[in-house]
Parts: sequence; C-alpha cells; structure tokens
Amino acid sequence: MKKILLIICLLFGVILVFNSCNKNNSVKTDSGSILIGLVMPETHVDRWVKDGASLKRFAESRGYRAEETFAGTDQNVQNGQIRTFIKEGAKLLIIGSLSEGIIPAVADAAKAKIPVIAYDRIIPNSADYDYYITFNNYEVGTFQGKSIEDGLDLKNATTANPKTIAFFAGAATDGNAFFFYDGAVDVLNPYIDKGVLKVIGPYPRTSKDSAAFKSIATENWQAAVAEARMKDLLANEARDVRLDAVLAPNDTLARAIIKACLDDPKYSGGNLPLITGQDAEADSILAIKNGQQSMTVFKDTTKLAEAAIILADQILKGEANPVVPGATLAAGDLAVIGDTGKKIVKAFLLQPIFINKDNWNIPVQAGYFTPEEEIRLK
Repeated sequence: MKKILLIICLLFGVILVFNSCNKNNSVKTDSGSILIGLVMPETHVDRWVKDGASLKRFAESRGYRAEETFAGTDQNVQNGQIRTFIKEGAKLLIIGSLSEGIIPAVADAAKAKIPVIAYDRIIPNSADYDYYITFNNYEVGTFQGKSIEDGLDLKNATTANPKTIAFFAGAATDGNAFFFYDGAVDVLNPYIDKGVLKVIGPYPRTSKDSAAFKSIATENWQAAVAEARMKDLLANEARDVRLDAVLAPNDTLARAIIKACLDDPKYSGGNLPLITGQDAEADSILAIKNGQQSMTVFKDTTKLAEAAIILADQILKGEANPVVPGATLAAGDLAVIGDTGKKIVKAFLLQPIFINKDNWNIPVQAGYFTPEEEIRLK
C-alpha cells in the first residue's frame, strides 16, 4: 500500500512539474517574464518621449515587461543599449534607429535570435530583421507639397511674378527624410519647371541627388542647425528676396525657421512665409492657431505604438504572417518603403492626417496631448 501511495505521489509531482513547464513556455500565460526592449533615438524631439512612454504602456497592458532607453542622438550609446538588452535576455527589440551605424548591433540581435521591429525609421543596409512599422511617409510629403501648392495658388501663378521657396530636409541618416522630401517635390517640381515657383538656395530635384540633398539636410533633426541655416539663407541668397514659402519637414524645424524669420526685418512684423511641418506638436498647433505655421501632419504615434506592440505580440507568439489592425502591408509601388537596400522587409503603414487652422483640434480629440498641453491649446 505504501508503495502504491509513493507511486501516486511521484506521478502527481511529475504532472505538477509538466504543467509548470508548459506554463513557463507559454507567451500568452507568462508574458510578464518576457522583456521587450524599447530603443528610442532621442529626447529633443517631443514625439520620441511620447512614443517611448506609449510603447511601454501598451506592452505592459498585454502583460509584457518593457524597458525604454533614449540614445541622445549618439549611435554608440544606442548600440550599447541594444547590446545591454541582448545580455538582459530581451525576447524582442523595437528600435527607432539613428543611423546606419546601428547595423552591427542589429546583427548581434539576429545572432541571438531576437526579432527586431524597425520603428518609424527603416534600418538601412541590413538583412538582419524582418519587420518595419511606420506611416505612409511619402504621403506626409505630399500633404506638405499640396499645402504650398494651394497656399500660394500655384495653379494661377505666373512667370512674370513667380513665387519663391526655400527647401529644408530632415536628417540624411533618416530614411524617412527622403520620402518626405520626394512626396513634397513631386507636387512642386512641375511649378518649378514652368518657372512660376523659384527656388532660393539649394534645390535637389529628388532625394537621389545626394550632394544637393545633403546641403538642405538637417543633422539629427536639430532645431539649432535649421535656425542657423535659415539665418544664413536670409543673410545671403534670400537677402533681397521675400520668401513666399519654406518647406520644413517637421514641427521642430518649422519653429526654428519661424524664429529665424522673426529676427529678420522683412518678417519681423509677422508677415511670415508659408511654413510647413509635421508631428502635430503642441507648440506648432499653437503656431498654426496664431498664423505663424501653415500646417502640420498628425501621425498619431499613440496608434503607431499600439500597432507596434500588437505586431510584437504576434511575432512573439509565432505568427508567421501577422496582421495589424489599422495598418496596411506595403505592396505594389509602396513596397519600396520596406527596402533596406539588402532585402525587402514587411512594412506596415498607418495613415497620416493633414492638419491646419481649420481642423487643428483633431489631435486634441484623439487624446494625443497631455492635460497640460491641452490647457495651453485652449
């Protein structure tokens, strides 16, 4: 009888151990032990701080453990953060990259069999990851170009009285900057060709004109760099010209350009050029309301962060063909968005929203701003 009882106890113990092992191997039931590393590029652009917080919140809401890091625009720091996550046993990385210098760290993640999601910035010249999630960034540029087309009434402009424009671009290390620019100039080039829109300063016809593009690019998206270049432009090529428009690729740079213009006597009275933007930052919504900035593009990065975590969840659960609600898988002409230069990754695209003084409240209604920012916007 004692032997029978002993056998029963041993069998019961084996069953408990088996069930425990099954539980520990299940992403669904024990996701709290699974670390997702969130690698963000910087803090000087507001949206990255918000993105990091949103990614962490959505990951934790699904039971994962998540840690966020910010590289301070230093690629060596960012690579170190990735390698630290690898050592800590992260099971997936979501990376907003700084530059091509990230390639060796991404290769290290691949060697450790850690999936990587490129977040809102493609990781160029790497074949060591399979997923990219972003917005339709070509359309972002199209919105900016069309706002200039409409704002300057270019369809009715003449060669006898051409409109004038200066071009700025984002960081040459950020693949999105090329899509933004090409979307805009694809709208504007026909008017430049007709002679009704005159470019003041450097003019790359497309982002493929590397030398010219670098001359209008803004290192690390730094406001100080854009402000200094705008001041130099106003003191030289645009000294005897009143600019009608400035293509600014995002809100941080738009506000820097506005600041430079307000220091110039031609614009100090508030008679500013039409200035574009992107990211729907609170300060730029205020600038749109007071007439200093003409538009921005709302890319609801809260939804992007949620979509990224939905994608991460499916990858961690072994889904070979993930589906992300609210995002489309880039195909056809848009498939190039997922081209790293080494392979075509699966690129999931969310839709941006055009914002101007008529619909500036959309980001507020979406809950995009902090309570403090909402108070400022009233």
